[in-house]
Amino acid sequence: MAKKVIITCAVTGAIHTPSMSPHLPITPAEIAAHSIAAAEAGASIIHLHARDPNDGRPSPDPKLFMQFLPVIKQSTDAVINITTGGGLGMTIDERLAAPLLASPEMCSLNMGSMNFNIAPSAARVKSFKHEWERPYLEGTTDFIFRNTFRDIEQIVERLGKGHGTRFEFECYDVGHLYNLAHMLDRGVVEGPLFVQTIFGILGGIGAEHRNLMFMRETADRLFGDQYVWSVLAAGRHQMGFTTMAGILGGNVRVGLEDSLWIGPGKQATSNAEQVAKIRRILEDVGMEIASPEEARQMLKLKGGDRVAF
Repeated sequence: MAKKVIITCAVTGAIHTPSMSPHLPITPAEIAAHSIAAAEAGASIIHLHARDPNDGRPSPDPKLFMQFLPVIKQSTDAVINITTGGGLGMTIDERLAAPLLASPEMCSLNMGSMNFNIAPSAARVKSFKHEWERPYLEGTTDFIFRNTFRDIEQIVERLGKGHGTRFEFECYDVGHLYNLAHMLDRGVVEGPLFVQTIFGILGGIGAEHRNLMFMRETADRLFGDQYVWSVLAAGRHQMGFTTMAGILGGNVRVGLEDSLWIGPGKQATSNAEQVAKIRRILEDVGMEIASPEEARQMLKLKGGDRVAF
């Protein structure tokens, strides 16, 4: 496990919609500003999606990514991690368009197909700013996020072997760990694996502390010393789970993609606010925070000088 804690910040994502928070970054300029501030607050990895600046809907358009990727790179030394999950209903080619153009150091990679239900969040929104938001959320009662074994291999082949990109392997349930172990055993992927265990998404493993322990123990059995462990938890569970992960020797992910909150009943005003809070908590209990260069060494990344933006 890591001697220093890597903080990843997921800046905007594709789960939350503009009506859920006025602080969610939407435009390329907002995404860049939030990313730079998060890096300054202590995040060594910045995980990125793009949105249509007109109405905030998730977008796979590489032109939008290229409006903020160079700005972030020029302003920080943070590792830039681009989604391959994209947004609901995007094809694999759409999801890969931006990463294949940008050739980043790291990309996220969901380790299986799954029910991904965010419909309950629609009931908590009093009024929507844009017509697409309600059907986007409510439609997830009949939505399966697709990543078959063939899909995963294709992404690893095209990005990993084609561009030297390494992955944040997103594991939403125990079966996803076994999927990743299968890929490791077959030589499709190689260590060190950056394993992001995810809690609290309806359709994945629940946000219970014993589940965190079980996911860690399972990863230990499957991967031994060939992995670097990280934790994220959705919504109100974010800070409690990431604190627990840090104390147990893991790494952490925060950001407005995963939670809009900074405390009970209080929305976060920025991604940097969440990064600063988890950094403060972990440093107060004796943890040290990894720099971007230390994160690169721990994860064996190719370096920021070998990206295409």
